[in-house]
Amino acid sequence: MEGKLLEMFEVGPCEDDYQLGFLIGQRFCNQIRSRLAGDLILQNQLLPFARTPHAQPLLKALSETNQKKFPRYWAELLGTADGSGVPVLDIILVNFRKEILPFISKTTMISNADTTDDCSDVLIVSDSMAVAAHNEDANVALVGHTYLIKGKLSNGLSFIAYTYAGELPSCAFGLNSQGLAFTLNSVPPVEDEIVPAGIGRNFVSRDLLEATSTADALARIRSSEVSVGHSYNLIDIQKRMILNVETASRSQVSVHEVGTTPFFHANMYLHLQVQQVHDENSISRQKRAAVLPQGSKTDFLSLLGDTEDTKCPIYMTGPTLYTLCTTVIDLDERTLKIIEGNPKYGKVSHVFSMSSNELNLKLVNHAEGTHL
Repeated sequence: MEGKLLEMFEVGPCEDDYQLGFLIGQRFCNQIRSRLAGDLILQNQLLPFARTPHAQPLLKALSETNQKKFPRYWAELLGTADGSGVPVLDIILVNFRKEILPFISKTTMISNADTTDDCSDVLIVSDSMAVAAHNEDANVALVGHTYLIKGKLSNGLSFIAYTYAGELPSCAFGLNSQGLAFTLNSVPPVEDEIVPAGIGRNFVSRDLLEATSTADALARIRSSEVSVGHSYNLIDIQKRMILNVETASRSQVSVHEVGTTPFFHANMYLHLQVQQVHDENSISRQKRAAVLPQGSKTDFLSLLGDTEDTKCPIYMTGPTLYTLCTTVIDLDERTLKIIEGNPKYGKVSHVFSMSSNELNLKLVNHAEGTHL
């Protein structure tokens, strides 16, 4: 299965955040409409649930809590809906998918597999290299329904964010002109760890795009009273530092600084002490990664491209989960590269400079077939 060529839209500075969202929605209206129409989780689970009386208090509280905490990003979300000409409810539901699904009765869920997102990261900071490599895995419905947003804000900050159609930039990975980048991994806390109507993870990651330092990024993560858990890989080019930050509700946060030992993270908590769902897929990937070579950037790409375990491969090609792309952030080269297709073949489609000497990020190469 092949998706459409990953497009990038440069937008801003805008007069307000609603206009930013509106222009994004207008530019990608076809992808957004197509994604919503083909998203079985939205059509068969979220929308039917949203029409029930039980859902109304949750949706109202989620909306009010996140609008109050992040009024600018809420305006951006509304602008995306209006710009793309789709119902605001649909955009709200896909952005709060992870915060809503735990409250849908298990008897109405089609399949647990349909609700899973999986990503894999391998990280290292040693004398010879400092690299974060990330597989962006999602439901197969997202194939061909992602794009890059290059946003410029009125304060001069720029960011680039890999974005799911209709969602806030970025629930996947991004970077900004402060020399900061991040990649994200889902983690599955048990139901008792989930707090209804907290801050949505899409809003936290959108906020991280505007962080001015690692300390600022950590403060933004810590200050958000989230509903469910998440794992953030914070990458600081200027400090040559990578932090893995695992979070859960009730202000639970654990920070691990990545060092000379390669650090592989799938979709399980590794250092935050939280009760979590037993995830066979993540456990299988974690075990497989432990026996693969991790001595070079090439080894990392081979690891992320591994398909040896046909049931739970690290590199996914369906039928439910699909590796949309791989990103490699090299702290010494100060680049972020996007690879489309199996990463072990090294086919780079985009390279972005993260040089601290450049206020604005620049697409320095967009030649399909470029190799690492």
